[in-house]
Amino acid sequence: MRRTRTFTAVLALAAGLLTGAPAALAAGPPEPAPAAVSADTYTWKNARIDGGGFVPGIVFNHTEKNLAYARTDIGGAYRWQQSTKTWTPLLDHVGWDDWGHTGVVSLASDPVDPDNVYVAAGTYTNSWDPGNGAVLRSADRGATWRRTDLPFKLGGNMPGRGMGERLAVDPNKNSVLYLGAPSGKGLWRSTDSGVTWSRVTAFPNPGNYAQDPSDTSGYGSDNQGIVWVTFDESSGTAGGATKTVYVGVADKDNAVYRSTDAGATWQRLPGQPTGYLAHKGVLDAKNGHLYLAYSDTGGPYDGGKGRLWRYTTATGTWTDISPVAEADTYFGFSGLTVDRQKPGTVMATAYSSWWPDTQIFRSTDSGATWTKAWDYSSYPTRENRYTMDVSSSPWLTWGANPSPPEQSPKLGWMTESLEIDPFDSDRMMYGTGATIYGTENLTNWDSGAKFAIKPMVQGLEETAVNDLASPPSGAPLLSALGDIGGFRHTDLTKVPSMMFTQPNFTSTTSLDFAETKPDTVVRVGNLDSGPHIAFSTDNGANWFGGTDPAGVSGGGTVAAAADGSRFVWSPQGAGVHHTTGFGTSWSPSTGIPAGAIVESDRVDPKTFYGFKSGTFYVSTDGGATFTASAATGLPSGDSVRFKALPGAKGDIWLAGGAPDGAYGLWHSTDGGATFTKLPGVEQADTVGFGKAAPGASYQTLFTSAKIGGVRGIFRSTDKGATWTRINDDAHQWGWTGAAITGDPRVYGRVYVATNGRGVIYGDTAGTGDGGTGPTPTPTGGCAVTYKVTNQWSGGFQAEVRLDNTGTSAWNGWSLNWTFADGQKITQAWNAEHTQSGSAVTAKNVGWNAAVAAGSSVSFGFTGSWSGANAKPTAFELGERTCTVS
Repeated sequence: MRRTRTFTAVLALAAGLLTGAPAALAAGPPEPAPAAVSADTYTWKNARIDGGGFVPGIVFNHTEKNLAYARTDIGGAYRWQQSTKTWTPLLDHVGWDDWGHTGVVSLASDPVDPDNVYVAAGTYTNSWDPGNGAVLRSADRGATWRRTDLPFKLGGNMPGRGMGERLAVDPNKNSVLYLGAPSGKGLWRSTDSGVTWSRVTAFPNPGNYAQDPSDTSGYGSDNQGIVWVTFDESSGTAGGATKTVYVGVADKDNAVYRSTDAGATWQRLPGQPTGYLAHKGVLDAKNGHLYLAYSDTGGPYDGGKGRLWRYTTATGTWTDISPVAEADTYFGFSGLTVDRQKPGTVMATAYSSWWPDTQIFRSTDSGATWTKAWDYSSYPTRENRYTMDVSSSPWLTWGANPSPPEQSPKLGWMTESLEIDPFDSDRMMYGTGATIYGTENLTNWDSGAKFAIKPMVQGLEETAVNDLASPPSGAPLLSALGDIGGFRHTDLTKVPSMMFTQPNFTSTTSLDFAETKPDTVVRVGNLDSGPHIAFSTDNGANWFGGTDPAGVSGGGTVAAAADGSRFVWSPQGAGVHHTTGFGTSWSPSTGIPAGAIVESDRVDPKTFYGFKSGTFYVSTDGGATFTASAATGLPSGDSVRFKALPGAKGDIWLAGGAPDGAYGLWHSTDGGATFTKLPGVEQADTVGFGKAAPGASYQTLFTSAKIGGVRGIFRSTDKGATWTRINDDAHQWGWTGAAITGDPRVYGRVYVATNGRGVIYGDTAGTGDGGTGPTPTPTGGCAVTYKVTNQWSGGFQAEVRLDNTGTSAWNGWSLNWTFADGQKITQAWNAEHTQSGSAVTAKNVGWNAAVAAGSSVSFGFTGSWSGANAKPTAFELGERTCTVS
């Protein structure tokens, strides 16, 4: 369903970060150098989405109950918090210069001392990541880390990243660790708890499989190398190195090797199957069975054939235990796990079965017989052994209503990680391309009852953020995301009901709103088929697709006129275009090159700006014609982001550059005719605006920058004369160069785009938590309009408009009603809701508490129904009854 997972998003990162051009030289007198950088204490949280990316690895500690970790391909690692059933991020300290260490290719939890945890970090093995990989080690479960740099790169976001685990701790002598390297670098070992590493020269095979040997970028052509390490703990005693070690290699003819002398010598395991790669090798030491999950490719997207095999360690016997005939596979196997409480119980996934769904297989007799998570009762009708409840992350349905045998939500895709809790046979978790699912009654499978699957992902935020907007009214946050499109957050502390739909972009690349009419919003993005642009007239709550000019192949950037009357679009595959209205007809813009970044003036609806390869462009006729600015010395490349200040015509801030050239922050007050560089800002990559500080006359500036020799997130309340660093070394989130914006309604609040850790927002003391206020007590008359906007079998969507018909403004509201037919609200937006039986209360969220006399406020929700779906006939605002229409 989402085959472009982080790879596409990070291509943009690679282009912007690694090949971006130097920033502009100043044209005009310099502004005063800033004073010494100060600091502020901020509280940092995620705008909740819950998941959003690929989770290739889940690791349970085998000696301590409830200790589990998850690794992501670009978003770091997490530890499970049993008391809250949430995930805690562990690598937020990774900074700008080491951004590649947010990609985790493997993770190991020490079975001897559970306080120890290790991470093999590095995102790409090709030129996209300029740094080598590292092994991070922690003695306090990931609270703090030490690092050992490696002499080679690691590929947390490379092909084959779902195989593993490549990093393993000896269960008998925990000072010994092994690490499987890619790129032909072989097998590595540490004998001092990960402090130093050396290559195991006796290991004979560094691997030879590459996804696409002809790929000149180095992404698909890299040798996937050593892909897993498994110890036979029964072959050692406490304090002595484990003698028998199995190693998986990316080599279809020689996939498994074994040492029986603690790694001194190695042999190809005799009699092994050939023609496939062993994605996983999991040992049931009690029964003496090594299970292997094979696929014809390295995954995680691809895989057309696969097998499951069992190797009996005592006899050397190989048994094909595949649950389906080879001719009937159209997928590879992975997600391999055994039940440590019930030896002989083994599970695996059809990780690359995209359609109609992934499959999960389970055996309770060591693979002699299998059952499936779902099967056909009569094609295309499916009979599921499970139920799914995604009400905590309702967007996982993608707003889809597919035809059988597809279902929504899907059981998953890219299901390379699946683990049964070693202490609890009923708990199982598995990763997908978008979330972590889990169950706490897995053994229902064996009794014929259905087991319940739900997201177990809260706290794990893994989206790549391309753009952010915080309008002056309406929802406080709109986001443009890789892979899952983007969201409208009416409450930062709650998961939105749905991503942007109609159309569903695979990735949204840019969005904008009309500054003086913020209900008008535009977004552009990537889509295999369909329009690459969409519009909203209700602040992003609902959307409709526009029409593409000829040749469009991708989203590019887009700008909305200040009054929403027109738009300028710079898509991929076509030149810059402009339109009046909502994009039913586009005309080419002249005077500006294809691929330019476009933005709008926030006051004058006919003024638009552009930037491309060192030249700033200005249009004063609604984007029909652009004229190159006379400003010289601007960045020669395109690693630049600029914005016009709301409320001041021609006030523009430009950030960008590269370390090998000019780099920093520039300001123009004459519509881009000249730019002045702020000399105290050494580097800057983003710029955004927020509410002015108390007593200040100029809006607050935010930037991801290097100032005073320190990389961080900075705030200025005096037009850039002085700066305050508002993050700290524990909160850096790797690369933060895509977007930043302040909140125009809350002083100090800032939204930061990350590449894999979602949308981070920060508040200084006293700015609140993004939630709702106290229960309101409005006065005066009220009227309600209730409308069912969409209805389907078992579900519906409704909108409610609440009018203030009195003479006094409301500063908060709470609306009550009762459903007549037992309807249940599943998710609401623009309001916080509670429901007890048939009684519902909907109250304001923080931003829409104020309703002037004669004005209205609207909210919506999705719900379930059966039998009938009659509209409520009575609504109460506090103790007053509203008129109903």
